[in-house]
Amino acid sequence: MADRMGHWPTGRMLSAVARRIEREWNAHLDAWQLNHASLPVLFLLSRAPLSQRELARASGVTEQTMSRIVARLERSGYVERRPHERDRRRHEVVLTPPGRTVLAEAGDPAAAEALSVRGLSPNQVEQLRDLLATMLAAHPRDTDDDELGPPPAPPARSQVGP
Repeated sequence: MADRMGHWPTGRMLSAVARRIEREWNAHLDAWQLNHASLPVLFLLSRAPLSQRELARASGVTEQTMSRIVARLERSGYVERRPHERDRRRHEVVLTPPGRTVLAEAGDPAAAEALSVRGLSPNQVEQLRDLLATMLAAHPRDTDDDELGPPPAPPARSQVGP
């Protein structure tokens, strides 16, 4: 099977790996009733309350999509919608204490890193990261999908790999 996939175009291989990692990550996050779309919202809200419009813009999704994400997080008790302090016509989304707890547990960058680089040696991880950084630089950004800022520092090299 690996031989058959070796003939796939590079883009298809990247896409297949990304989808598989996303499915595994969603399965991991399901223990907290989260998914790959809702966890970044919790990270954004850990900095400060934001409106749904601001969350949508920062996440690179439509306001309609963000409305569904926020509703799911609200049902789980991780966020609340509150009237804006200075403008009662507006609402802001606020991270709750249970939301902060789940963010600390589910948002562990070591778990995400381990899942993403399973099967690679530390040297291969370093090479992959260099290649991905080069590819990202060569492809212009058309959304604010990395608005979250720099990701947390990766785990120490001794923790990365199989």
